[in-house]
Order: sequence, then structure tokens, then C-alpha cells
Amino acid sequence: MTFPTGLVAALTLVLGYLVADRSGVRALGGLVLLVGVALCARSWSRRLGTARALLLVGVFLALFVVSHLLALAIGAWPSVLMVAAVMGAVAFAVADRPAYRTSSPVPPREPTHRH
Repeated sequence: MTFPTGLVAALTLVLGYLVADRSGVRALGGLVLLVGVALCARSWSRRLGTARALLLVGVFLALFVVSHLLALAIGAWPSVLMVAAVMGAVAFAVADRPAYRTSSPVPPREPTHRH
């Protein structure tokens, strides 16, 4: 099943924070993060291979850490929304963007020979 992993990864960061914030149980937010990134990682692995999937999971985890540091400067919600947007864009660019056409719609011109 193919789904927009950029959107899912971004929403996972937002929902993970929302659940942790509203419930007061950080582990519950962590569970949301774990489920969301696992769904994306499985899709990335199938579509892109293990190496790129691990790279995207690494980006997710790094942005999760960055959100905590950034929150000290700009606040929790702005930080979460910013890293979610970055994660969504990275995942879209690497995994979700439609592939470029490999064939041109215009047939190649025949070479002209000058003798």
C-alpha cells in the first residue's frame, strides 16, 4: 500500500507532541512517534531500499531532537510545526515525489550527415 509518507511523517511529529502535551504522558506521545515512523520506514524500505529508509528514519530522529532544542528558543508548538514541515518536505523529496520521466515526449531527431 502506497501512501504519502511525507504527510504521515509530518503528522506523526505533530500528533506525537499533541498526545504527550494533552495527556501529560510523554511515553504515550512516544508511542505515537514509534508507530508513525515504523509505518513510514516500512514504506520507505519497500520503495527505496534499506539504506535510504534508514537515512529517512535518521532524519526523523534528528529533527525530533532538534525540536526540543529549538523549543527553548521559539516555543514548543512553533518548533514542532517547523520540524514537521521540514520532515514532510524531505520525505516528499526523497520518497514521495513522482519520478522524472525517463523518456522524452518528443522523439529524438535523426542525425544529419554532412559529407
